[in-house]
Amino acid sequence: MRVGNNPHKDKETTHANYLHQIVIPVYIPNLEAYFKDSFQILQLCVNSLLETIHDKTFVTIINNGSCLEIRNYLDNLYENNKIHEVIHTENIGKLNAILKGISGNNIPYVTISDSDVLFCSNWQEETMNVFHSFKKVGVVGITPQFKTYETYCGNVLFENYFSKQLKFTQVEQPVELEKFYESIGWGKEYNQDYLKYTLSIENSNCKALIGSGHYVATYKKVIFTEMPTFIGFKMGGTSEAFLDKIPLKYGLWRLTTAKNFAFHMGNVFEDWMSEIKSTTATNFNFGLYAEKGKIKNVSNIEFFIKNKLFNRLCFSKRFFKKLFYKNFGLPKQMRNNY
Repeated sequence: MRVGNNPHKDKETTHANYLHQIVIPVYIPNLEAYFKDSFQILQLCVNSLLETIHDKTFVTIINNGSCLEIRNYLDNLYENNKIHEVIHTENIGKLNAILKGISGNNIPYVTISDSDVLFCSNWQEETMNVFHSFKKVGVVGITPQFKTYETYCGNVLFENYFSKQLKFTQVEQPVELEKFYESIGWGKEYNQDYLKYTLSIENSNCKALIGSGHYVATYKKVIFTEMPTFIGFKMGGTSEAFLDKIPLKYGLWRLTTAKNFAFHMGNVFEDWMSEIKSTTATNFNFGLYAEKGKIKNVSNIEFFIKNKLFNRLCFSKRFFKKLFYKNFGLPKQMRNNY
């Protein structure tokens, strides 16, 4: 039986003045073997995040089937007003957990991060400076990586092929770049020239790198207007490709900050992780969040030409690769093997 009317009926939803959301899915099913250091690494991740974000940031953490210790830790963060939202679910897969986190609000930018990311000072402002400086950007990473321009970047390469803004430039932080590949278990057998030159785009306001990884990146929220309700993979498969491809549907670019603003920690704690000190964001320039124009879906023909045909042409044959490297100024001695 119902008596009277619900006092909230027909009332419009109001939102606090948030500009930026952080979404972190967490899967730590136990604290043994592969996961023995994962709780400590998660704490480093969360602490570094809370130390570096501005006060218009909404933090969402999704417990994707973790053990009781992790559940209690996340609940404690929420109860003490350290984070704004915690979602508990069984292990439904990484991307499905992310989709739960990004729905239900109208915050214009969302950073999707793994739970083993160590955030550095000023990452948020540097990210937003890239968005503000290049109006066609849809996603911005904060950890430079090798040759990201070869994947899901056909549109930015096509549109800037004859532009002087696009060129190979010297890597600004080779030590940090090398450290990323150490963190994912690579040896040093890769081409050492990758530590020297990278493809960048630069205007009077900002320099950024072409392409982006997806272990931590910030997206324009509007590109998630149409989302699937379920992805049938725990990890990998088509799940990661969804985040990589979605900006291309709207003709948007994938870029990364020229300098390193986050470290990947992996699943094993190392002393250096606790030595990285981050400062609290102050005097943030919120004008960087000003929206620049509307976006719309590109046609199937445009999508094919820029993101498939052109990309294949640039990188499928050695002749075209060398032509690509020459056009954008890679040093001659590097072109044969880069």
